[in-house]
Formats: sequence, structure tokens, C-alpha cells
Amino acid sequence: MSDLYQKIEQELVLAMKEKNELKKSTLRMLIAALKNKKIELQKDLTDDDVVSVTQKLVKQRKDSIESYRQGGREELAQKEEEEMALLKQYLPEEMSKEELEKIVDEVISETGASSMADMGKVMGEAIKKVSGRADGNMVKNCVQERLS
Repeated sequence: MSDLYQKIEQELVLAMKEKNELKKSTLRMLIAALKNKKIELQKDLTDDDVVSVTQKLVKQRKDSIESYRQGGREELAQKEEEEMALLKQYLPEEMSKEELEKIVDEVISETGASSMADMGKVMGEAIKKVSGRADGNMVKNCVQERLS
């Protein structure tokens, strides 16, 4: 079992002792998603797997916040933001725009990419190199900027 997974389970126990309802429900949801992923993969999860699942849940929260705000449901958007902040604690620190640009530039020179037609090739390699430290949309925007 991954260290990050064990840390999350320990945090859940603490949240239950502290009677912190938001943290308790958020961590239960995360653990349920992790157990589903473990069943899907049919193996113990690595820290990378845990980060991947957590990122997916953070992205879902972002989408929900947008939808709730468009529908005028500010109280629901607020709850999603609080959940998202809790989930982000279990993700590696996001890289700066400068770090991302440097990695994208390296990938472009390694792959010999020269136009937007090479975007898929560059995206695949760049996503591997940032390994969860940058949002996919951030990477996409940076690659488009560099190739155009």
C-alpha cells in the first residue's frame, strides 16, 4: 500500500476524532475512489496512482464549481471549493509557468517538433515529464503557444 494512501486513511481517522464533517466526507469520497481504482487495476496502488485519482477528483470539483456558479448556486460552489482545497493537500506542488515552459521547450527540441501537426507527440512527452505537477490544460496551452 502506498505511503500517500496510508496518510489519507490516517487523516480520515483524525477528522473523525475532530468531528470535522467536511474533511471526513471528502476523505471518505477519496478513499472510495481509490478503492475503486485498486479494484480496476487489480493491484496495490502506487503514490502515482493515488495522485492521478486525486487529480481527477480535483478536476471534477473545478467543473462542478463552474456549473454551480452558472446556475446561481453559490453555496454549492463554495462547498466544492472547500473540498477541492482539501484534496489539493494530497497533490504534489504545482510547477511554475517558467518550469513548464522549460520542459515543453526541451520536449520540442527532443522530438524535433516544428508545427501544430506535432502537438500530439509533444503533449504525450510533456505530460509524462510533468508527472502530475501541472494541469493538462496548462500543458496544452503552453505547447500551443510554443508551436505556433
